[in-house]
Amino acid sequence: MEEKARQLVARLAATPDAAIRDLPVVHRALTLPLLSAASAALRLSLLISRLRPRRALPVPVVSVGNLTWGGNGKTPMVDYLARGFHRLGISPLLLTRGYAGGDEPKMLRRRLADTSAKIGVGANRAALASSMLQKYGYIHHSETFCADMKLSVTSEVEPGKIGVAILDDGMQHWSLLRDVDIVMVNGLAPWGNTHFIPRGPMREPLSALGRADIVVIHNADLASEVQLKEIRSTIEDNAATCSVFYSRLAPSHIFEVKQPLLRLPLNTLNDKVVLCVSAIGCPDAFIHTVTEMGPPKIHRLDFSDHHFFNVHDLEIIQETVRNLMDQHGKHTIILVTEKDYDRDPEALKTLDAKVWVLCSSLEIIPHKEQGGDDFMRKVKEIIAVTGHAKSHVVDQATS
Repeated sequence: MEEKARQLVARLAATPDAAIRDLPVVHRALTLPLLSAASAALRLSLLISRLRPRRALPVPVVSVGNLTWGGNGKTPMVDYLARGFHRLGISPLLLTRGYAGGDEPKMLRRRLADTSAKIGVGANRAALASSMLQKYGYIHHSETFCADMKLSVTSEVEPGKIGVAILDDGMQHWSLLRDVDIVMVNGLAPWGNTHFIPRGPMREPLSALGRADIVVIHNADLASEVQLKEIRSTIEDNAATCSVFYSRLAPSHIFEVKQPLLRLPLNTLNDKVVLCVSAIGCPDAFIHTVTEMGPPKIHRLDFSDHHFFNVHDLEIIQETVRNLMDQHGKHTIILVTEKDYDRDPEALKTLDAKVWVLCSSLEIIPHKEQGGDDFMRKVKEIIAVTGHAKSHVVDQATS
């Protein structure tokens, strides 16, 4: 029942005003007024939250956030930034709230285990940052990013000490001052019906794009040129001075849930019947990616974002696999995303079928001679400038 309610809210949130009359009467008469009232309450709470005092950290803070719920590529971008700073010799601290069972921090821990990244999970990210900076030590921003040499990182960075904080889902998190605001936009569904959650997908109005230093249009490889131009136009109307980049999730390999260390090539799917099972923000992007990989038959089962598969769900998945095997006369592979795997790998292991996990990483798509190197260069430039400007701010977070 709870999952059906979530799916109903998601369906209504994707319904534009012009299509309201096509909804069932009960939804128009009861559900929509309740959702609209909740949207107004959320908007008020956001306004109040902005009045709270904000704390400064002694290291640069890079916020990764969005204006809408789910499917915008926030977690892949956090992973991308963490690896980028690690390659520069700067240890990143990832600050995440661990929403809905913590599938995202679990995934980040697994993916970043071979880097210097530290991961802190908790709702009070200012207190969390203070604790972890004291535990591991830190390098002050003035020693790491040089204002007069914006692209340089000093060679004196001490290994293990934190040199930068990455604030996951940070756009509406007001407790910390930030040096860089990166806003992720889903190229397949950028603004939905433009209503606030839960009547729509918006967390803030489009005018909030004006706070962005960088906007990244995610799933850009799956959107049409017309869609991308419209999104770019909206961004420019609301944030004329920010830089715009494009990204995609690039599949790298597959692993089996019972043998996570054994990598399988992507072409392993070439002759397979595939059932895509996901509980993520943008399942259409997952399906598009798998389709491009070339399996002859693709089927799907979608659940709401962050959903934990219960016994009933697993029975539905198992029954669907049996039906597909009868229909096609061959074994069916269950394919899930990394987030679905990390949310509850033990549940997936109980299925009587092959369950494979598709691994992907965010890539900046070259556009007008701007690629991944240019993206990290822009981040460092902004840090150098803002770090110099805020050097007079008293450090409250570590006092």
